[in-house]
Amino acid sequence: MTFNLQLSVLSLSCAAILTACAKAPTEPAAVTGQATAVWPQLTLPVAQDAAMEQKISDMLATMTLPQKVAQMIQPEIRDISVEDMRQYGFGSYLNGGGAFPNDNKHATPADWIALAEAMYQASVDDSLDGSKIPTMWGTDAVHGHNNVIGATLFPHNIGLGAANNPALIEQIAAVTAREVMVTGIDWVFAPTVAVVRDDRWGRTYEGYSEDPAIVHDYAAAIVTGLQGAAGKDFLGAERVISTVKHFVGDGGTVGGDDQGDNIASEQQLFDIHAQGYVGGLQAGAQSVMASFNSWHGSKIHGDKYLLTDVLKDRMGFDGFVVGDWNGHGQIPGCTNDNCAQAALAGLDVYMVPTSAWKPLYYNLIAQAESGVIPLSRIDDAVRRILRVKLRAGLFDKPGPAKRPLSGKTELIGSAEHRAVARDAVQQSLVLLKNNDKLLPLNPTQRILVTGEGADNIGMQSGGWTISWQGTGNTNSDFPGGSSIYSGIKQAVDAAGGRIELSADGSYSTKPDVAVVVFGEQPYAEGNGDLDNLEYQRGNKTDLALLRKLQADGIKVVSLFISGRPLWVNPELNASDAFVAVWLPGSEGAGVADVIMANADGSVNIDFRGKLSFSWPATPQQLANVGDSDYQPLLPYGFGLRYGDTNLLSNTLNEQVAVDNSLDDLVLFERAVKPPYQLVLHSGDSSKTMDSSVAQLGNIAVRTFDNKVQEDARRLTFSGAAKVSLSSAFPADLRSYREAGSALVLELKRSGSVPDSVLLGMDCGQSCAGSINIAPQLQAMPDDSWQTLSVDLACFARQGTDFGQIFTPLSLTTTAALQLSFADIRLLPALAQSATLQCSE
Repeated sequence: MTFNLQLSVLSLSCAAILTACAKAPTEPAAVTGQATAVWPQLTLPVAQDAAMEQKISDMLATMTLPQKVAQMIQPEIRDISVEDMRQYGFGSYLNGGGAFPNDNKHATPADWIALAEAMYQASVDDSLDGSKIPTMWGTDAVHGHNNVIGATLFPHNIGLGAANNPALIEQIAAVTAREVMVTGIDWVFAPTVAVVRDDRWGRTYEGYSEDPAIVHDYAAAIVTGLQGAAGKDFLGAERVISTVKHFVGDGGTVGGDDQGDNIASEQQLFDIHAQGYVGGLQAGAQSVMASFNSWHGSKIHGDKYLLTDVLKDRMGFDGFVVGDWNGHGQIPGCTNDNCAQAALAGLDVYMVPTSAWKPLYYNLIAQAESGVIPLSRIDDAVRRILRVKLRAGLFDKPGPAKRPLSGKTELIGSAEHRAVARDAVQQSLVLLKNNDKLLPLNPTQRILVTGEGADNIGMQSGGWTISWQGTGNTNSDFPGGSSIYSGIKQAVDAAGGRIELSADGSYSTKPDVAVVVFGEQPYAEGNGDLDNLEYQRGNKTDLALLRKLQADGIKVVSLFISGRPLWVNPELNASDAFVAVWLPGSEGAGVADVIMANADGSVNIDFRGKLSFSWPATPQQLANVGDSDYQPLLPYGFGLRYGDTNLLSNTLNEQVAVDNSLDDLVLFERAVKPPYQLVLHSGDSSKTMDSSVAQLGNIAVRTFDNKVQEDARRLTFSGAAKVSLSSAFPADLRSYREAGSALVLELKRSGSVPDSVLLGMDCGQSCAGSINIAPQLQAMPDDSWQTLSVDLACFARQGTDFGQIFTPLSLTTTAALQLSFADIRLLPALAQSATLQCSE
């Protein structure tokens, strides 16, 4: 059953946007050095001050080139010392996800303050670098101060979008700013204003909505909450510098691939993907982060038209543009430690974690001295950085340890702040199904609470929670927080009911109702990319639990934790009530506030959340409101309230069609295909091949000509070593496994072959499969190109998880071997004729 309901719940204020959604992508306008009229000329709320600009000019006149370039360098706390700050005087620094003072996950607020104070004092110490310009610390506080143990964690953006309440968003941002200021940090990398068009993207939960209107309004609200209002408390003692990110189009890449290519027309790019920047800049945002993605093949970090002609010149942005994590190194011709093109395009601050910061610093100086980067561009970047620092009062404020909120640790996770988060949870929940008005649950009943997410604050908080991926956390890492189970238990105990917690659905006494809390495990960025939206594809353990409980004659309430809408038709059919709880954060008790009735059976708090993302009717469906063929399972704006008639059938279609439209997945053809890189492994060391020749220990690789110039690679093993095609993020290759694909290689062996040559596919730690192809290689004619194909089922039998493939190919041997390859790909429907076949 598919609904096409009237969209009366959430108004769509951008009719032009919906028209643009349906347009076929076209090439962007030719780059002329002047932005087209597609982009608006904005009137921004913070005007330049003549006296401040003169002060900046005076400072620039006294600064040396190394001092200026240092303002443009942003290293990470794991890669620099306080003495490095004293020597170089970096304009800023950051802590990435999972980075903590003293590399201690349980660092106290005092530890954070101590590092902030030490870095600040080193930056204003001119004994080595001759500069007294204060540095500033940036952090990813994307759903609260999420790197700090004990902080208040709010629902991720997708849940906040379902609340559709800009006033709430401003309140959340203000709370976040206060908790950040307690730890002495000046600047947060938020808000994310991506308008998500493909829910397979691993960052979908960082988007508020598929509707640009909501994103526009939320961007303005969160920037105001973080920075304060222009003309009022702008960048005051309880406010931080905000960053609108990621400019531009990150939510619209082809296939939902993280860091991929957006091929929208220029009009679509503005109408759909830039609305958050209009809202954020008009609220006074002082920094914008460049995006990893490309636009029609051009990496944004190196795109002068978008960063300078559009953002700065046309839209009038006079703050600074900061890069994302070594994003400049992805520009063709650039590396992490050498990239003039980013500065020429308009990047003002290089985010450069790892040891690459030092050679980048010296390369930028040399490029400015030689004229590759005009000094006027260096001065413009530094002027923008100093302008923001002056507006934020960093030259006048005392060190972080002596600021008004510094050290007031009672504010971190305070009852007042948690109350705001709990309210946000209540407003974000969306009721999708409610047979026979099963919800709200009377707390005087006998209730079973089960499922992996029931008593799991880490799972309900998702990615960007203490660690980057949000993994490795236990409930003890969330002091003061509450799990969904603990909130239900509190309500049941207060009313005199009975409650039992079970991980696997077992129970000592048959309950009246079972509440099953299940959903996605935490992930962040590309680690969450999928190739279709089927939940628990190939391993439906949660569905089995739901069906077991229903078979026992128990009513089932499903609470679904997820960072995106997913195809859950079987799970919906196996549930009497179904709630999308998204990623509620540390205040799981807010879920119980809504699903539990008062002791007399009356409604405590009604559902208010409405879908800000369309819910898919099939695993392959990509549905966005305004599409010409819009037929989702549940439409944008859907959400039941108590008393509403249930609309979902109990017999939704559960059949999954095999994807017969798969193209070949090319891994190597003339060159290694992105996102993969050829990596050499010998002993405990590894090295990426970034030129025509590479060597590491027992392995040497070089390019050579097969059919055209340098279209093949020769591997020479002198002993134990490995070569792999690997990516930093996993790929979901389950469609290829389901389509009966084979891994096909064009190979040539030269000389003898040892008895063990392993062809492998890796899917993360303790997850890999390998096949010994030595017999096949030994049977090949010497120095003759041959084709070897391997049924993917062979790897599956070895335990390979095709939903998380980091390395689609590796070759490992323990003895001398010379082997060349010229083409590697996955070919659908070839398994039955593969050289190596494996039945399951």
